[in-house]
Amino acid sequence: MGAYTFTDKSTASVAPSRLFKALVIDFNNLVSKLAPDVKSIENVEGDGGAGTIKKMTFVEGGPIKYMKHKIHVIDEKNLVTKYSLIESDVLENKAESVDYDGKFEASADGGCVCTTVTVYNTKGDYVVTEEEHNVHKEKANDLLKAIEAYLLANPSVYV
Repeated sequence: MGAYTFTDKSTASVAPSRLFKALVIDFNNLVSKLAPDVKSIENVEGDGGAGTIKKMTFVEGGPIKYMKHKIHVIDEKNLVTKYSLIESDVLENKAESVDYDGKFEASADGGCVCTTVTVYNTKGDYVVTEEEHNVHKEKANDLLKAIEAYLLANPSVYV
């Protein structure tokens, strides 16, 4: 078993507090609306805070059928979130889990810098390559850009 860590930064042209509220606090509602491959998102355990397990189900025919995430921390004051991918068909025999630590900070231009530390806790001798990580990072960035576009088009939401 190994642990492979990647640190990524993404930028958005909206305030960090708005992006945090949209992407973290209202994840279930907003992502279901904006991500065409997501069929549903539900809390299968917990109330949305620490300890909650969320299940995302994807539309049929796609490469992923479902994912379960466990929320460890949602700190709205410091704009920090920590959660883990604990179950999914995407993990297959590659990883036990994937841990994410996210931080949302103001940028000099009034937007946001999102820093994400991703740790793949692999099974056996499996090695996570940078190319493989980049595929997952690109999907996350696509979601971030969709939420950013929604926030820019709707300046009065999540204020």
